[in-house]
Amino acid sequence: MPPCLRASVVNPSSVLAEFSYSVSTIATYRTPLPCPAREMAATTKPILAVTMGDPAGIGPEVIVRAWANPQVHEHVRPLVVGHPDIMLRAVKLIGRDITLVTLSSPDQWSESIGGPCSMPIINVCDDAAADVPGGVVDARAGEAAYQCVTAAVRWALEKEIDGIVTAPLSKAALHAAGHHYPGHTELLAEMCGVRDFAMMLYLPPGEHIHPPAGLGVAHVTLHQSLRSVFADLTPAAIVSKCRLADGVMRRLGVDRPRIAVCALNPHAGEDGLFGDEERTIIAPAVAEARRAGLSVSGPYPTDTLMLRARDGEFDAVLAMYHDQGHIALKLLGMHAAVNITLGLPIVRTSVAHGTAFDRAWQGTARAEGMIVAILTAAKLARSDRFTNECHPEGALATEGSGLPDPHALKTGKGRR
Repeated sequence: MPPCLRASVVNPSSVLAEFSYSVSTIATYRTPLPCPAREMAATTKPILAVTMGDPAGIGPEVIVRAWANPQVHEHVRPLVVGHPDIMLRAVKLIGRDITLVTLSSPDQWSESIGGPCSMPIINVCDDAAADVPGGVVDARAGEAAYQCVTAAVRWALEKEIDGIVTAPLSKAALHAAGHHYPGHTELLAEMCGVRDFAMMLYLPPGEHIHPPAGLGVAHVTLHQSLRSVFADLTPAAIVSKCRLADGVMRRLGVDRPRIAVCALNPHAGEDGLFGDEERTIIAPAVAEARRAGLSVSGPYPTDTLMLRARDGEFDAVLAMYHDQGHIALKLLGMHAAVNITLGLPIVRTSVAHGTAFDRAWQGTARAEGMIVAILTAAKLARSDRFTNECHPEGALATEGSGLPDPHALKTGKGRR
């Protein structure tokens, strides 16, 4: 066993009985996911750029902790986009024996520099970022996070990499640096030139998550005040997000995703007593989505809907606004949840938590979310590869199409 793993890897035999890329396993083991029986050939693994995030937050630490997980390297050729001095400080913080290897471009990645004891890194940051203290909002940190994300997106759009996985950034620091985006999602959409996009929080299947390919929660509106939600809640927006949710769940292995649409008002409006948005906006959108061939139902009272989805009745839920979806999904699996950006021409996943300034640079951050984000990005990249090779007409890959079992993450992409 490599020296850098001796202090961190659990005995796989103690986990295999429970393991199926599951939320329960990830939540139970601080170094989650045992090694699968088969290792991917290096040339079939997707290259994923993992962006450093805000250097004042926990992003660098969770990346280093995730780096020690063997399954990451068996399914992915990862490289970090960030400042080497910052990442080296994170390596020393948690006592890992990892050598940083500086690259100038993604095509310099090679098997000789891959693996849990070697971290390929591309520096796109100003040196000022290395002087940012932990746990503070700083424009230098916001600029560094911005530089990392924009570089990774450019490489993904130019097909130099197969996808990106982002560590959290601070929206306040991003604004302090002069980049006035509500968050990653809107920045990515602008760079990719798309207007129809959404955020989905996703949990893989497990002991408490019973849909066969996991559970996704997409959002009609996102980073905006609750007061402004009502003006942006339209039938067209709801149908659009249903289509996006259907598409990504197919890529994750569901033949015909069952999508449940949340109500907006308490008790789904109680026949108009508590608001008429269900009758005038949401129900017409559900009917339109069904006419378009999607398996969509609702609107359902949200206080009981997530329990039904958790128990396997639905594959995805469409929330009307940010907290309606985020709170319920994170209660089911905060540390294993993945943020997937829908509607982009590239693969992008992220952890579902923030910068955690109150815990930054204390050596206590958890890496489950980063590991699952990397593996989920690998599965999406593999699905895209299958679709492009076997369905040139653009059909989405589904169950029975040759994709891996949705309970296991046996992924790869033979682009190089």
